[in-house]
Amino acid sequence: MIFHFLLVAPIILFWATLLASIERTPLTGRLRLILLSPEEEEDIASQLAGPGWYHAVGEILAKDGPPRLIPPSDWRLEWVEDTLRRLESVIPSLQRENELEPRWLECGPDDIPFPPPADYPLQPRPRASEYIRRFAEMASARTVQPAPHVIPGPPYSLIVVDRPESSNAFSYGFGPDGGGGIVVFSGFLDEVLSKHRAQVMNAEVHTPPPPEKSWIQSILGGLLPSSSPPPPTHPVPTDEQTSELAILLAHELAHLILSHHLETLSSGSVLGPGLMSMVTDFVRALLFPVTMLFGPFINDALAGLGKISSGEFSQLAEYCTNKTQEIEADIVSARLLAHAGFDPRHAVQFWEERGNTEQNAECAPSTAKELFESHGNSIPLKWIGNSHPISIDRVAKLKEELVTWEARREVERQKALAAKKEQEKQPQR
Repeated sequence: MIFHFLLVAPIILFWATLLASIERTPLTGRLRLILLSPEEEEDIASQLAGPGWYHAVGEILAKDGPPRLIPPSDWRLEWVEDTLRRLESVIPSLQRENELEPRWLECGPDDIPFPPPADYPLQPRPRASEYIRRFAEMASARTVQPAPHVIPGPPYSLIVVDRPESSNAFSYGFGPDGGGGIVVFSGFLDEVLSKHRAQVMNAEVHTPPPPEKSWIQSILGGLLPSSSPPPPTHPVPTDEQTSELAILLAHELAHLILSHHLETLSSGSVLGPGLMSMVTDFVRALLFPVTMLFGPFINDALAGLGKISSGEFSQLAEYCTNKTQEIEADIVSARLLAHAGFDPRHAVQFWEERGNTEQNAECAPSTAKELFESHGNSIPLKWIGNSHPISIDRVAKLKEELVTWEARREVERQKALAAKKEQEKQPQR
């Protein structure tokens, strides 16, 4: 009896831990597994808060040599930051989309499509202090008050790296006080600004004619200050270029909102290696009566093989999770774009034009190079899903999401029209 208990107890505890760690992703409703306690999450957030994020990102970028950052005086940094803050300002709307219901129903065919209210609105992740407070109030038989629904992320940190050969961006981190942020490489900005160059040059050289001067201004000349602002000394980005920048920033911002960094850390550093370690130990225990006849070398070799398999499993799990996260971030970024006044339909064309290359991979350049060199045609990538590139799957899911918006809008309109006709049929009293 005791033997059976010792055999079954670890299995029960293992699956109980997994079930207790399952949570539903906000906005999309996907079930995910995060094997990190609230205390561990707070510890990660405290390490990345303030200058911690810049130190962590600096170590990642330093793998390619000392990073060259675009100075604050560069107009491109202001352009990126203004676009990011514009997207951040609509994050609270994702928490109360039900209050904006009439707006998404009133969209016409020529208007920017607006998303229907999400079935799972954006809510903050519970903190360790919140669990302690709830337990204390329940122990004292007091009513547990809900926590304030405030997302602790914005404003997020931002770095623009002067690296013309990298046309990408990536997000990193979790938590308040700048614990999460986005890194944008100048190669992407150069690529965006190279499009619609004619419009940019026209905006740069075109200046409105000076207003007619009064006779007093003609006499006094330059003694009176001019009321008109000086013309810009840099190219003025077009709406199309700002829209493309917003699409990429909204995608990375969605990763931060959904706490994808924690999910990747959990699956790649906790679940995968832990599971493979348990399997390896179990196999070694079963084979020990045989391997003991050959000395410790066979048993040690099996242990080393388990460590290698654990590392490969971790990389495979991280890649699978990333594919799911990329599609999920595209869907959530469409909501961000619509709330911020950008057309989410432009995101379809944007992602169709961007393939899976080393230059535009959403990670640090050194990581992207290693990934494409070591896993470009490897078996693990063939095990995942089908033979379609990730970009094709992402575009298909994004199109499907936009079609779902329109379908739900049409259903609600038909319901409202039927209710109106039913009211008109009722006799007036």
